[in-house]
Amino acid sequence: MTLLPRPSRVLPLAALRPGPLADRYGRVKRKLRVSLTDRCNFRCPYCMPEHPHFLPRSALLTRAELRRLLRLFVGELGIARLRLTGGEPLLRRDLEQVLEDCAALRAVGLERISLTTNGALLAPRAARLKAAGLDDLNVSLDALDPQTFARLSGGREVQPVLEGIAQARAVGLPVKLNAVIVRGVNEDEILPLTRYALAQQLPLRFIEFMPLDGRGAWSRDKVVGEAEILARLRQEFGVRELPRGGDPAAYFALTSRAGQTEIGVIATVTNPFCASCDRLRLTADGALYPCLFSERGVNLRDPLRAGADDQTLAALIRDGVWHKDAGFVAHPGYTRRPIAMNALGG
Repeated sequence: MTLLPRPSRVLPLAALRPGPLADRYGRVKRKLRVSLTDRCNFRCPYCMPEHPHFLPRSALLTRAELRRLLRLFVGELGIARLRLTGGEPLLRRDLEQVLEDCAALRAVGLERISLTTNGALLAPRAARLKAAGLDDLNVSLDALDPQTFARLSGGREVQPVLEGIAQARAVGLPVKLNAVIVRGVNEDEILPLTRYALAQQLPLRFIEFMPLDGRGAWSRDKVVGEAEILARLRQEFGVRELPRGGDPAAYFALTSRAGQTEIGVIATVTNPFCASCDRLRLTADGALYPCLFSERGVNLRDPLRAGADDQTLAALIRDGVWHKDAGFVAHPGYTRRPIAMNALGG
């Protein structure tokens, strides 16, 4: 595990001046995950509360408010990559227009626009999303078995997701698959999902069950760790670790008689990557969460609506980022906070 340097609690004046958006551990932020809504058509237990209470629509950032904040993040604060999330971002009616606003930011330094979705509503909109400026997609696919998929999605069917993946690829959108593995629920899906990814030539990332679930049911004994995931893969594949980059996933080359593929493992619990984290999160109601495990965010919506200028908003952002915590490397366990993952942005 990489050790983080000793932080300073005091915000230096340099952190408020133009330059890289950095925290007190020296980690520079280049990626922003933007939640467009806390609503979702799935009820995944590792994300959604059992009885969710959604934000009033008046609390959500409008398209104009999003446009202003994102221009500030990209044009003034050095964010180079945006990932639109939810809840389920395809429930946002003006998603294509938001994408067009994001695409306009390429002129001020934006490099990539991505989207994370459960895929169930993807097929009829894939072409429009690409035309609006989307570069790539992450699709959550936790199981192929219909009963297991239903258990992990609140009773939904897997077929619309598979159709969404196929249609996205047909219009030229690159797709990655994400699968959260929960012990006692879908660890037997590791090999079937890998076979599917190999057959379809799709990148696949397994994600450890994190202490952020919407129902407070997380415990360490439900975590299927990186070592166990690799052990299961070795039952059928040759496994070779690839050099680690800046991505949160560790990547492995797999070989078998059926061919070769590459999978990733995001091992937040058993092998945290926090020392190299370059990500921030903006909630649908305009709160900046510097860390996935932050217990509170920085309210940007209210100052924005009260007429704050860009300099004031940038100072709030820089101060929040500077005081970002170490991450899960120093985290005591389950995170309790007023919002669940569906509101924070998955």
